[in-house]
Amino acid sequence: MRLYNTLSRKVEEIKPLNAPTVTVYTCGPTVYDYAHIGHWFTYVRMDILVRTLKATGLKVNWVMNITDVGHLTSDADEGEDKLQAGAVREGKTAWEIAEFYTKDFKEGMRLLNISKPDHIVKATKHIDEQIALIGQLEDKGFTYVIDDGVYYDTGKFPKYADFARLDLDEQQEGARVTANEQKRNPSDFALWKFSPEGSKRDMEWDSPWGKGFPGWHIECSAMSMKYLGDTLDIHTGGIDHIPVHHTNEIAQSEAATGRQFARYWMHSNHVTVGGEKISKSLGNGIRLQDIADKGISMEAVRLHVLESHYQSQSKFSWESLEAAGNRLRDFRAMAALRWQVLPTTNDSGTFALREVPLQLAEALANDLNTPQALLHLNEVSTQLQAVLLEDDMLDHFEAMLRGIDKLLGTRLMDEPDITEEQKKLIRERSKARKAENWKKADEARDKLLADGITVRDTPQGPIWARQ
Repeated sequence: MRLYNTLSRKVEEIKPLNAPTVTVYTCGPTVYDYAHIGHWFTYVRMDILVRTLKATGLKVNWVMNITDVGHLTSDADEGEDKLQAGAVREGKTAWEIAEFYTKDFKEGMRLLNISKPDHIVKATKHIDEQIALIGQLEDKGFTYVIDDGVYYDTGKFPKYADFARLDLDEQQEGARVTANEQKRNPSDFALWKFSPEGSKRDMEWDSPWGKGFPGWHIECSAMSMKYLGDTLDIHTGGIDHIPVHHTNEIAQSEAATGRQFARYWMHSNHVTVGGEKISKSLGNGIRLQDIADKGISMEAVRLHVLESHYQSQSKFSWESLEAAGNRLRDFRAMAALRWQVLPTTNDSGTFALREVPLQLAEALANDLNTPQALLHLNEVSTQLQAVLLEDDMLDHFEAMLRGIDKLLGTRLMDEPDITEEQKKLIRERSKARKAENWKKADEARDKLLADGITVRDTPQGPIWARQ
């Protein structure tokens, strides 16, 4: 399998350290609010990565974190913890906010058929590991203490700017981050933040440096290395994490262990709505519930994500989502053929059904080329709906559907048969058409349409599909 590696800025073949196992870490959500469509683009894409790795014969050990403390409202380690801000906003505790939005996120994963990671780990359950990692950095001279916390000294890590191609010489205090006069370098970041004097936070812990809470960046390093070892095979996340979060993860992890932190980095590009990057201030953070309220299925959302390559800046629109819904209906019509098998004839079709999953896997193994995979599946669907399905093709056809579902996360094998009453209406319609009783035929058709069933007439007989 080949994948674009942000570290090298080129497409590389994935060669796990300990094949056939490949380790994957995904930066998960900060659970202070609902995830929006931009987040879901990223997580569907990470799911496709994992599915493709498995398709190539690798055994995947996948870890995703839940940030339920420590992610401040500013990259400068200033402002409120987003969980605390959510607690104030909703009149709840930070713990209640974290529990509610974690549950909502997991439900979103289920609705979008995103594979369950081997480990979903919460920052608040790994405070000891984070304190221990900060202690390692302190012992090696990479930390210093100022009024508001323990900081990492980026000046002592010569490679700090390499990953994101940062120009630290020209970086001015306050350009990328807000000014903090006590920091030694503008890019220094908090490993442990002290609780404000005279106040008690919902989430705070004792540490060798004082009562407080961990910085956002240290969480991912501590948890990923606990479950996957000092060197990860693949680290994934959104492209916005490159200049700060992932840069800081590399600095603190490699300073602590003396080893490469991650060998391959996969980043999902931005998603825009109406030409604008998604942000709460613009009010364009569309939720899954907003989409469901319009009667649009989550399967259509998933296909919409797969229509664009993860490296491209994607555009979400209701029109594009409607087009994805049309594509989904076409795929479901193809899947419904399994309930309408025709008798085998002497000139039974020789459609290479067994090759379809292999061809899709080949497209995905080429840097997760999901648009190419969907284009090929469109062609397959068109051809199959033209030649229809004969009895001797059924086993291969169902194996093909299972292969497609396994690779793309579709649910084509879940497409149910219609009811006996609906089948009776189709027979009555055919009989009426043969007798040229168009009124009765139209009445049967209208009843079927009311049930969401369409019928097309072919030389082999009527073929139904769901609207």
